[in-house]
Amino acid sequence: MARPGAAAGSGAAAPRPRRTEAWLLAAAFGVYVLGMCTAGWQTTGAVPDRLPLQAALFGASVLAAHLAVRFLAPCADPLLLPLAAVLTGTGLTMIWALDGSEGHGEAWRQLMWAVIGTAGCLAVVLAVARPRRLQRYPYLLAVGGLVLLLLPMVPGLGTELYGARRWVAVSGYTVQPSEFAKLPLIVFLAAYLGQKREVLAAAGRQITVRGVKVFSLPRMRHLGPMTVAWGFAILVLVGTKDLGTSLLLYLVFLAMLYAATGRKSWVGIGLVMFAAGATAAWWLFPHVRQRVDIWLNGFDPEVYNAPAGGSYQLVQGLFALAAGGLTGTGLGAGRAGEIFAADSDLILVSIGEKLGLTGLMAVLVLLALLVERAARTALAAREVFTKLLVTGFAMLFAFQVFVVAGGVTRLIPLTGMTTPFLAAGGSSLVSSWLVIGLWLRVSDACRRPPPDPGPGPEQEATELIALPARADGVSPSTGATPRR
Repeated sequence: MARPGAAAGSGAAAPRPRRTEAWLLAAAFGVYVLGMCTAGWQTTGAVPDRLPLQAALFGASVLAAHLAVRFLAPCADPLLLPLAAVLTGTGLTMIWALDGSEGHGEAWRQLMWAVIGTAGCLAVVLAVARPRRLQRYPYLLAVGGLVLLLLPMVPGLGTELYGARRWVAVSGYTVQPSEFAKLPLIVFLAAYLGQKREVLAAAGRQITVRGVKVFSLPRMRHLGPMTVAWGFAILVLVGTKDLGTSLLLYLVFLAMLYAATGRKSWVGIGLVMFAAGATAAWWLFPHVRQRVDIWLNGFDPEVYNAPAGGSYQLVQGLFALAAGGLTGTGLGAGRAGEIFAADSDLILVSIGEKLGLTGLMAVLVLLALLVERAARTALAAREVFTKLLVTGFAMLFAFQVFVVAGGVTRLIPLTGMTTPFLAAGGSSLVSSWLVIGLWLRVSDACRRPPPDPGPGPEQEATELIALPARADGVSPSTGATPRR
């Protein structure tokens, strides 16, 4: 007799999310092809010559990832892979439209990185069969992340570009190790905070006003992780002049600490330490003062016309966003391509100009939906480690988009970070696809129904009573002949 609800966990129901995923991936592929056709018509008056090859490469890579998920993670969230694909396709289309070179070399390089990124996603799905096993090596992952993050500081290996030392030159290519360093560091934080969350959540002294608790201070001996994270963020800022990475890692740490402990006091103390560190950085480092000056006085003629590091890039980006209006100028019009880093740091500005506020909001909604699906996976996770792991990566994407969007709209100082899946650059794109592979594995483990434990003693007894007696008097359950 079948257990009630067993059909819901049977193999026959497993392909249903994958069918949804297949249809959404087909739609994402259609958006990419249609976008490339539109870009070709509006820029050159014809469809791109090598569009069939580009479409074949992009489609084959996404199809391979889909097939891997269908057989290896059949219960994974069906929206994660299509969201990553449509965002990557939008980025590829926008970079092709902005690339004014003869052979669109930058667009082809980005397509190559997209294929490598989907292959990396497939490799993660193959290699990480049980994500919870990653918590066995927390300190090894922490060392690996620190080495990657500090690699650009090694003399002769690191390369300083655009005022920041965050690249490593390898065989003519530049790689940004900090994009990959975020992955093992977040895994380490998830493992560490999962083990220490009860200790960190313990309250120390409580501050009350007329008997009403206002704030609870943690024990002083537990401030070590916060102090180490704060000092490490300052070290990254000093060594690499990478304001965005140091800010991003510290914010992710605060978010994961709050998710692990549920105590607002940690967030308050962290923000106070952040304000103190930002003030000290403003006094000690000229490039931080320059970023703040551009942020506050961007339209000042002296700041705008500064020979090096002026506000020209930021102000022109604001003008491009204004020129886009509600529906945009079109992929073949506008002046966003003349702005420095229009296809990387300012990719949201380019989307806002060419697709208008409507297109920009659509892209931001897709990014927000990706974070929401990750948050849903974190809520469904059965283990603390996987909850914190997915929460950390979700906050990484959310804060990264906030820092980029806030910088180009002059809400916060411009930090020079990249938007996940959209911006030109192989390091950011490949690392984002690696995160998708890990999310797929975690969501598969969360959504997979528990194994059928089989009938219990009470159910067996019920079945014995319910079975009718045979005509020859032999018991149908035991085969024994009852006594006369």
